[in-house]
Amino acid sequence: MKKAVVSVTNDLVTDQRVMRTNEVLLQMGIEPTFVGRKLPESLEYKKPYPHRRFKLWFRKGFLFYANYNFRLFWYLLFHRFDLYISNDLDTLLPNYLVSSLKRKPLIYDSHEYFTGVPEIQNRPLVKKVWTSLEQFIFPKLKTVITVNDSIAALYEDEYGKPIHVVRNISDSSLPEKVKSREELSLPKDAFIIINQGAGINVDRGMEEAIEALELLPTEVVLLIVGNGDAVPGLKKMTAEKGISERVIFKPKQPYLEMLQYTLNADCGLSLDKPLSPNYQFSLPNKLFDFIKSGIPMVVSSVVEVRKVVEQYKIGEVCMDHHPQTLATAILKVKANGKAYYSANLKQAAAENNWETEQLIWRQILEPYAAENSGS
Repeated sequence: MKKAVVSVTNDLVTDQRVMRTNEVLLQMGIEPTFVGRKLPESLEYKKPYPHRRFKLWFRKGFLFYANYNFRLFWYLLFHRFDLYISNDLDTLLPNYLVSSLKRKPLIYDSHEYFTGVPEIQNRPLVKKVWTSLEQFIFPKLKTVITVNDSIAALYEDEYGKPIHVVRNISDSSLPEKVKSREELSLPKDAFIIINQGAGINVDRGMEEAIEALELLPTEVVLLIVGNGDAVPGLKKMTAEKGISERVIFKPKQPYLEMLQYTLNADCGLSLDKPLSPNYQFSLPNKLFDFIKSGIPMVVSSVVEVRKVVEQYKIGEVCMDHHPQTLATAILKVKANGKAYYSANLKQAAAENNWETEQLIWRQILEPYAAENSGS
């Protein structure tokens, strides 16, 4: 069996996109080794393929990236792989160097417009480093994938290369048994609005959602499931406003456990602000989790998200992030009720699922699978 190494800078457990990639590799007879980082709070990773998580000295910033890339380079150098799959720019350099040295194929999967992430827009030196790295390697890449048409168009304009698009669409799997609100310690009669995932960060609208909560009836409760750099500030904000009983924080969960909360919610939130190119063209996983879980949503007017919500009429689009605008949209979804959106959500789920989306990955991997079957 051919072997692929699939590298990320996260702790593996919550990266649904890459786990789906690994499953396609396995189905096509290519064994993936999933490589990432190990944090003190990292959950156990249980999958039917090898994985490796580095314990690092640093958790963020330049020293983290330097530490991780150094460890990844030496790991790749001294282990044999037939295919290298780099996820995002922060894993690309060691993959490029080692795959070139060993003359093995490299696939680059860019989950976002990395040089447009908000964290580096006001840090010109940091942005210059990442941009220079991308400009050095990108033109030499033969196979590049990204998450939506808008980001693909940006890369094609910059580098004149065709880009494959594999959207962040989840598979159709749901928990075998849906837990009750009581089992999840959620208020039984509340109207629950949810935001979920590993990217609850700045500029993603949660501060305004909390402010909007003060304009909504007391039965409306905000549920935040996951982690991110905005969470500590959000907890402080709710405490200062005296509404802690209306904002429920849950730590990051294994995927199917996270979906238990989504299935018990009444409305999903996706409120990225178009303040950076990356968020302006974002298409997050949670949008498709909301769809398959059958809950309508309130979203911001970022290009790709708006396109899906308006196409299928499965929620409300907010043209700004003013708390009153968000509150009005949430009240409209509440007044309409889930049943109002049910048929449209079912159609959206039928037309947007991993079972169909994965065919693009299969086409990309076909030459390696064919080589594998013939060896």
